Amino acid sequence: MKKIVLILWTALIFNFTYDIYQSLLKTDYTASYGYGSKGSTVITIQTKLKKWGYYNGNIDGIYGYQTYSAVKYFQRKNGLYPDGIAGPKTLAALGINVNTASVTTNESEMLLARAISGESRGEPYIGQVAVGGVILNRTRDPRFPSSIAGVIYQPGAFTAVSDGQINLPAADSSKKAARDALNGWDPSGGAIYYYNPEKTTNKWIWSRPVIKVIGKHVFCK
Repeated sequence: MKKIVLILWTALIFNFTYDIYQSLLKTDYTASYGYGSKGSTVITIQTKLKKWGYYNGNIDGIYGYQTYSAVKYFQRKNGLYPDGIAGPKTLAALGINVNTASVTTNESEMLLARAISGESRGEPYIGQVAVGGVILNRTRDPRFPSSIAGVIYQPGAFTAVSDGQINLPAADSSKKAARDALNGWDPSGGAIYYYNPEKTTNKWIWSRPVIKVIGKHVFCK
């Protein structure tokens, strides 16, 4: 009799434990990001923290020590528990809704528009789209980061980042140019570099094979 009772209790405990395990598997943990996390939401976290002066590292979509430290700094400054984990409360404070898939896409488009605006102000419209094309071409080239934010914020890559113009509102034409570039129009002809001969003294960039000239920019391989 005792053995039967023991077997029944064991089965009951097993079923109870199994049910808890299954519920944990079904729980959505994507709303928390910490050390080692990767992906588009991490890029959004880094972009916002950098914009607000909390983060000085590369925007690469990798939740490393610098991102962890920046999140802790942000949390301390905003009355949140400083654990360095971007959970629901921290994400909400950052203005990130991980349940809205369009957030990252829209922010990437606006970031591209601001880069185009800062890099090609005064250029003809086709030249603005071409600058967007170069940025997107780099995301597909293994020598560069694979995300728009990663390419734009790669150290020393763009003057607009160095002089702070990346943080200024994008011109309407740049917003349209960003959309056209994202939709596949590439007037640069597949270029991954461009430069203004009137302003560039870098001998290496002058050595790159030229594809075409649009406005004041030379687009090259």
